[in-house]
Amino acid sequence: MKSRNDYIDFHCHPALKPYGKSYNFKPVRDNSTHRNRSRSIWRYNPPSLGDKLVNFLTGITKFSQSNFTSLANGGVSVICASLYPIEKPFFRNKIKNEFLKDIASNFATGVGRKRVDYIQGINNYFEDLEYEYDFYKQLDGHEVLLPEGKFRYKIVNSFAEIEEIKKKEEIENNKLTTICVVLSIEGMHVLNSDLKKSPDETKFLNNLNAIKSWQHSPFFVTIAHHFWNYLCGHSESFSGIVKKKADQSEGMGLGITSLGKKVIKSLLNTTNGKRILIDIKHMSPQSRSEYYKILDTTPEYANIPIIVSHGAANGLKSFDDRTVGNFSMSKKLNPVEINFYDEEIIRIAKSGGIIGLQLDERRIANEQTIKNTKHSLKRSKIMHYRSELLWNQVQHILQVLDDKKMFAWDCIALGTDFDGIIDPLNSFWTSEELPFLADYLERHAYNHMRNTGFKNAQNNIDADEIIDRIFSSNGMNFFKKHFV
Repeated sequence: MKSRNDYIDFHCHPALKPYGKSYNFKPVRDNSTHRNRSRSIWRYNPPSLGDKLVNFLTGITKFSQSNFTSLANGGVSVICASLYPIEKPFFRNKIKNEFLKDIASNFATGVGRKRVDYIQGINNYFEDLEYEYDFYKQLDGHEVLLPEGKFRYKIVNSFAEIEEIKKKEEIENNKLTTICVVLSIEGMHVLNSDLKKSPDETKFLNNLNAIKSWQHSPFFVTIAHHFWNYLCGHSESFSGIVKKKADQSEGMGLGITSLGKKVIKSLLNTTNGKRILIDIKHMSPQSRSEYYKILDTTPEYANIPIIVSHGAANGLKSFDDRTVGNFSMSKKLNPVEINFYDEEIIRIAKSGGIIGLQLDERRIANEQTIKNTKHSLKRSKIMHYRSELLWNQVQHILQVLDDKKMFAWDCIALGTDFDGIIDPLNSFWTSEELPFLADYLERHAYNHMRNTGFKNAQNNIDADEIIDRIFSSNGMNFFKKHFV
């Protein structure tokens, strides 16, 4: 029996590892139709006991989390697949010995040493972006027979296409299950097609116009990512081993440059193709503040929703008052700048935006909260304790909005960031475990609503509806309004 959970994931990287491994073979960049091959986007690669141990000890995730077989097994019906040409500084780090540098980088990402070599010598991010886009197109619509039934993924351009696919599945009694793929891009460094020279405004904007003319143009993009890209300042995003070896300092914390403002204008423009929405994740607080001002002072941007495809609340009040908030979960969250302030949560909700909660332990809770989380040898108890870290995020967002007398349940979704070099919640390793996460999160929701609830009656809804909204219906409603 096929899993039909209709989950939506606003941010994951199914191609990151198989696309990287494709560099080990000839022809390179071949998305293999043989799903057991390491260069196939369908390759099922669940974590071994050793993989889990390495993850527990180092926070490094080498195994595949969002391959399409795991997505199928988890009942995920729509994903926003993030195209991400890996940034060169990620592999040009503080380790001096070249061999050790290659091994460390490969170990951290699981993309293969030849892919690491390619990135170390890369001079054209835009070309690499087009290669990864082609990697997805190669198996677009290709049918795969799994033990659970027949599956495929299909790159879609609108909510209407998603709706049409779902209706056809119902008519044909789910003989073929489709995972709909909505494209996004993480980091506008992808516009740089000549890293050897200073940024060329004409080339950047021409490359952006080329993206907008793709057969499947992205629904949204982040402007910033891990490193300085001449467009806007970024927030610190590394921790642990990676933070010690990769230098993010250049450009960190800055605002939006003049070139960045032109890129934003071109993205939001509708005269050069469909509008591409902006995902504010990875922007520095200064850049986010300046982006909000652009939205506030440009009349034609009045109805543009603010997107956080994979993020978390930081429990702090605002840009100007970075003290811990007065809500019950405020002190349990991670108070870092890459996470979002209470005032931003309110702004996102008022804009009709979406917050995709990511499943990175290091991001959703502070060190003390994680340290205080109970341990167990029983998987069911581990799942209960670790899922509570995510519930803390949900509860905080709801309390912030409830305090403003706002309906609080229509802006939260899931943005796992699976395969994005994250440290997942223990026992919720891959997309395949999302049904378990939904079950345990529902328990926390039920307990909270029974024992505490919220001040405004409109926010006291049933636990099963809460989970349906977070995992499915909020995302689908967002696509219906904006993915046209």
